[in-house]
Amino acid sequence: MTDVTSSKSARRPHHWRHDLIELAALFTAVVVADTIAKTIAKGPDGPYLLVFSAIALAATAAFHTWWARRRSHASHAPPAGHTGGHSPVAVPVRTEEERDETGPVVPVETTLWRMRTTVADTPGSLAALCTVLARLGVDILTLQTHPLADGTVDEFLLRAPADLSAHALARETAAAGGRDTWTERADAHDLVDTPTRVLGLATRTALDAAELPLALRQLLGRCTLHSVPAVSLTGRPTGEPAPVEGVLEETVMRLRDPNGGTLIVERPYLPFTPTEFARARALVELDARLGPRVPRSQDVLTLPEGNEITVRRADQRDLPAARAMHDRCSARTLGLRYHGPVGDADRYLDHLLSPRFGRTLAVQTASGRLVALGHLLWDGDETEVALMVEDDWQRRGIGSELLGRLVAMAEEAGCASVYAVTQSSNTGMVAAMRALNLPLDYQIEEGTLVITARLASAPRPAARPQHRETQQEQPHEGVRRAER
Repeated sequence: MTDVTSSKSARRPHHWRHDLIELAALFTAVVVADTIAKTIAKGPDGPYLLVFSAIALAATAAFHTWWARRRSHASHAPPAGHTGGHSPVAVPVRTEEERDETGPVVPVETTLWRMRTTVADTPGSLAALCTVLARLGVDILTLQTHPLADGTVDEFLLRAPADLSAHALARETAAAGGRDTWTERADAHDLVDTPTRVLGLATRTALDAAELPLALRQLLGRCTLHSVPAVSLTGRPTGEPAPVEGVLEETVMRLRDPNGGTLIVERPYLPFTPTEFARARALVELDARLGPRVPRSQDVLTLPEGNEITVRRADQRDLPAARAMHDRCSARTLGLRYHGPVGDADRYLDHLLSPRFGRTLAVQTASGRLVALGHLLWDGDETEVALMVEDDWQRRGIGSELLGRLVAMAEEAGCASVYAVTQSSNTGMVAAMRALNLPLDYQIEEGTLVITARLASAPRPAARPQHRETQQEQPHEGVRRAER
């Protein structure tokens, strides 16, 4: 932007001392002129000399006025190319005729990039890098600095010409002194500044304990997160837990899980910085201070026969009710769900209900009895869905209702796909997956069927519009909401 200064503000202010000096000079000039005039008038050529003196004085006054105005304009004019910013930049101004000749300005197609590079912690190193980016026509949208012992990691969000490749960008960055340069395509979500994004992740974590793994993924970029419990399902210790302050080992960070065990975050393609480690540790500490928590929202649904059921979030506090449901389920139902010995089914419940490993939906009757569970489990980079419905409540649309809600949660979390592990004979689960109207992949191995539903750019089923009041989807077509 160019600064525009009015003539009034550009006029240099006068001081009363200047006026007093000019007045004194005027009186002095009058006295001297009068003395000279009297002397000249007494001579023979006095009148002629007086006329020539007047002409010379008028010429001198005119020259003085012209010279004063010229210096005044030069002193008030901004430096060449000054645009009101921190550094002078030449701003060409075209007349209407020039605009007509050159034609309209054609917008340049651009691409968003995320770039991270390490530079020496010396004066001028960042300026040299910015100069190279400016020469390439790259606009720096945001900049974060991560101090290191032997330098500084600078993380940029760039808007670059579309024809500038990642290789060329990295090559020019290296020529400007950058090392260990990493580039990745960005999108509009990256335009949110870092403090706002971190505050949003902290808010999500504060409202829901199951959000911590997702918040760490979004905070640290593409990474793999594993939750290792303190003891295995068989009751054996899984290893030495991480210390309270955590451990940072270049591409791996280990944080103590507030629920017990260890959170392991891996990013092989890019080392973590101490700044990222401190942010991740702050989120984990926030989760530890708030304790167990799940959103309290719930939906009351009415089955075709008129029975009312409630769908809500569940956690480890529902462990006794879940075990009681296990006791009421048949061996076939437990076998289809857990694919192992029926006697081991109760061992999995504490793991499945933990918000650290995913989200759980529970279905309970009007009397408070738990009759169905649906799990959305974070499995490294992948996401698993699992269902179990008590025998007496099967074939009523409850499983499809839970599955639709779990898939909606996965989409909201940014998951690209979900998969279900079942048996070929489990026709109910297969039918529920097909009812999602999503692209499905099937893999069969020794009687075990893995069905993967791709969520990326997949349209949401028309029969399940989002319910804004409860932030959950409409129920299965065989189930309707109770009017309250």
